[in-house]
Amino acid sequence: MRRVLIVHRAGPGVTIQDGGRPGFLAFGLSRGGATDRLALAEGAALLGQSDDLAVLEMPGMGGRFEVTQDTRFALTGGEMRATLDGAPLVWNASHLLPAGAVLDIGPVTSGAYGYLHLGGGIGTEPAMGARATHLTAGLGRVIEAGQRLPLGVDKGSRAGMLLPRDDRFRGGTLRVVESLQTGFFPADDLKRFTTTTFTRDTRANRMGVRMPSDGPGFHVEGGLNVVSEIIVPGDIQVTGDGTPFVLLSECQTTGGYPRIATVLPADLPRVAQAPPGAKLGFRFVPLAEAVEAEAKFRKHCKDLPRSLQPLVRDPHDISDLLSYQLISGVTAGDDL
Repeated sequence: MRRVLIVHRAGPGVTIQDGGRPGFLAFGLSRGGATDRLALAEGAALLGQSDDLAVLEMPGMGGRFEVTQDTRFALTGGEMRATLDGAPLVWNASHLLPAGAVLDIGPVTSGAYGYLHLGGGIGTEPAMGARATHLTAGLGRVIEAGQRLPLGVDKGSRAGMLLPRDDRFRGGTLRVVESLQTGFFPADDLKRFTTTTFTRDTRANRMGVRMPSDGPGFHVEGGLNVVSEIIVPGDIQVTGDGTPFVLLSECQTTGGYPRIATVLPADLPRVAQAPPGAKLGFRFVPLAEAVEAEAKFRKHCKDLPRSLQPLVRDPHDISDLLSYQLISGVTAGDDL
């Protein structure tokens, strides 16, 4: 019998995601995939499996889940309140989900996007080479209560591991490089762009994040006459009211708003995980430094398994503690 993840409840916008669909940009389809690609690598490291496997991406709220067979799982990305049969779970760690037990994942407490990884990955039928949901392209759909998601073959056995968390969940400074249209902006505006503190707006989704500030907007002479051309995740479009808008994984493929800069791919998880109200800034870096940063980011993802630590559980949180053989030779007392 194939293992199945039963969805009893799902927060708004929960979707299946993986690394997305590269190679379709010329046909008007952006890559899509997980908004926080570092979270994919963390889950893969925790479970000792490929980061190509599909997971559940949970924006702001998780859901209630059950499995038909014992299954390993890991929780990464923006931290959420999570319990297993009522006992609290450690985030950024791997655990065992026994068949019939209830996994509850509540609201996010830091960051914006949480991820549920399962041993063997979610095994839905691929479409155009990926299982990732791309809502704007009509590929896949939002997860709903009552769905039963097939799981792939789990070739691993490791659980009970922990990864240290980084600081990408509270905003910060984003490294950017010049785009083809950066030079269209007045020099004073570019200088002000790098000294302004922006706020992650509540208006954000998988397509992008709006970043207003308290100061005046940023404008290009004749900006509305910019010819539509190819755009990619990380590009910072400046809309008609002068507000920067950082594009994310499910962005459109062409756009006519002028782009003031492009966020380094290595820093996009920080954009995605910035919660509403988080403060962000921009810093231009040379292209060579950007290339070096991307190489360093990829190496970090590859080396994550070396950072694993054993997860030490609090005995108060283990509901079936007495079922464990804690000390050899101890008996119930009435059998002597």
